[in-house]
Amino acid sequence: MPEKDLKQQLAERFREVNGDHPMTDADDVYVSGQFAVLEELCAVHGRDADAVRRLMLGQRLPLPGYLRSDGAEMVPADLFALADEAGGVELLEAWFTAHWADPVTGKAEWNAYLSGRYVCLHSVTPAAIQRKDHLTTAIGAAVNEPDARSARWLERLHALVDELDTLEPMFTAYDRLRFGGPTSRDTCIDAVRVRFPLL
Repeated sequence: MPEKDLKQQLAERFREVNGDHPMTDADDVYVSGQFAVLEELCAVHGRDADAVRRLMLGQRLPLPGYLRSDGAEMVPADLFALADEAGGVELLEAWFTAHWADPVTGKAEWNAYLSGRYVCLHSVTPAAIQRKDHLTTAIGAAVNEPDARSARWLERLHALVDELDTLEPMFTAYDRLRFGGPTSRDTCIDAVRVRFPLL
């Protein structure tokens, strides 16, 4: 299958998942600073880009996180790290889903991982996904704690927010379009810091 056909198929699949939203110059700059061009990353790792595209289309590796406006498929620099840790692409799904005690949750997280939409983490690993879920849940629940707004509560809340801040990138305007609203950084980091400033 010619390269352009695979690239076109991957672009079409990407838009099925994310919608067809324009990438601005600012989006391109952000993505170029945070992600790697698939072909360049494959060259560094001695992998065939078409073979990797087939794995993405076959739901064995995640889709690109972004399509830059020039059509470049932008992927995490550690795209191959989890498969390597699992012992190969063939073993990746079982290795990945085993990190959740509930198989249904594990499968849902695997599908989310394959979508390429986990652009909310600097490094997409099961541990980081679980930690982000824990932190966002804890931040959301904090306002209902008995000592809410006390000095000690503020310290606990900001410790959670600061940890989440280390896990998440800044996001870009394109993300707010494809996710249909604010990102977790908007709601769980920036808004919380504004609403509950440290005394």
